[in-house]
Amino acid sequence: MIEVKDLCFIRNDGDNKQNILNHLDLSVPAAQHLALLGDSGSGKTTFLHILAGLLKADSGSVSVNNQELSTLNEQELALYRRKIGLIFQHYQLLDCLTVKQNILFQHKLNFPNQTASEFDHLVKELGLQNKLNALPHQLSGGEQQRVGIARALLNKPQIIFADEPTGNLDQKRSHQVVKLLTELCRERKINLVMVTHSHQLTDYFDQVKVLRDGHFD
Repeated sequence: MIEVKDLCFIRNDGDNKQNILNHLDLSVPAAQHLALLGDSGSGKTTFLHILAGLLKADSGSVSVNNQELSTLNEQELALYRRKIGLIFQHYQLLDCLTVKQNILFQHKLNFPNQTASEFDHLVKELGLQNKLNALPHQLSGGEQQRVGIARALLNKPQIIFADEPTGNLDQKRSHQVVKLLTELCRERKINLVMVTHSHQLTDYFDQVKVLRDGHFD
């Protein structure tokens, strides 16, 4: 569950201060999915990064599963980030690692003594079982993003934050990826917040918010 109250974020650029997020309120119940729309520069990614504990708001509160992020120190934020999944527009795969190694990389860092029990099941669900020894450059964009989804789901996160995960895909592959992502999250009762510029993808979501001039429309 995500609760945001009176959230503000100000970008300081020398003597110029810009209000990026202005007194935002938001509630996303447990296991529900939110699509966040907005023009380039509207603050969508900034907002997502605050929810993910990568940025700190200037004021207001962000509570994720009853954990208030503003009260956490850096070590506690690092532990919080272990409980969430992150999916990026540019995939963030390591070029020198195989598909299997990319999927397992973060899990091994976070949980070096734990077996990734969901690995085989996830790989099969995502249709990657024949690509495990391939390198990222040998994959299509859609396949690379499925590797990113597998990596995000492997740690059994409570919430997934996805930043324009279909930004580099054509319309057909965008729908395939989002349909797959939302289905996998629903099966596992995972909260999903996805930033997108495409109104065509919002049918897969429980809530849709449009960020404009620092406010939700």
